[in-house]
Amino acid sequence: MDRLQAMRIVVRIAETQSFAQAGRHLNMSPPAVTRAVAALEATIGARLFLRTTRTVRLTEAGSRYVAECRRLLVEIAEAEAAAAGYTGMVTGTLSVTASVLFGRLHVLPILTDYLDAYPAMTARTLFVDRPVNIVEEGIDVAIRIGHLADSGLTAIRVGAVRRVVCGAPGYFARHGVPKTPADLKAHRIAVSTGAWPSPEWRFRDDERVTLHPTLECNTGEAPIDAALAGWGLTRVLSYQIGPAVQEGRLRIVLEEYEEAPLPIHVVFPEGRNAAMKVRTFVDLVVGRLQKK
Repeated sequence: MDRLQAMRIVVRIAETQSFAQAGRHLNMSPPAVTRAVAALEATIGARLFLRTTRTVRLTEAGSRYVAECRRLLVEIAEAEAAAAGYTGMVTGTLSVTASVLFGRLHVLPILTDYLDAYPAMTARTLFVDRPVNIVEEGIDVAIRIGHLADSGLTAIRVGAVRRVVCGAPGYFARHGVPKTPADLKAHRIAVSTGAWPSPEWRFRDDERVTLHPTLECNTGEAPIDAALAGWGLTRVLSYQIGPAVQEGRLRIVLEEYEEAPLPIHVVFPEGRNAAMKVRTFVDLVVGRLQKK
């Protein structure tokens, strides 16, 4: 059994949550994928996946094994690049897109580490709060938050974020805490027109509240600044206010009414046939984001 290929197979199954999709990405038949996993499980003496007719999920042992496999595969790719002196392997310009704040907080540090690892590479970013057609705009890798349309692109899920309503403790002390989504109508609301242009906020069990914001901002950061100043409430993605919540400067409310979290995917064209510059960056960004 090719142990390295077996590692690639289990990592791809974990990423796609499908034996069939993993096989398509690796140009393998579903029976071949199944046989490889069975042989690996027999070799290591542990079950890696729990399968039903609808789902594939990792066991506890599988989660630990896949995490180590990802680390080893990245290290192998980096060692091969180093041994080749980076010549003819990882060169060119890598283009990456993400939303503005997520890109700045989470993608940029990974991208600069990638450039340190591959000195022959250069990179450019397109951090914008709008949909980007990665094929038409010449993008190599996109990090997207939200449910994806069926586009034929390769997508690897790396996590999820919540939509949360928040405000400053001082604001709640003066104006009270909303107990239900309908209570929001009695509060001052600041919104980003780029993030959620609709005045309708949706909550769990398809509950909907139509609001008339007092303050509309054209950036994602401005409503957060207004909330931090104690001016009113806003709705954001949880990663945008993580430090402020931990420091006690913002408080999340209506948590029991939140919709299901939004998935985060790393998206890129061409799958396993992608250029080495794309595959090496995808390996790095997937491993980093899945640890957060």
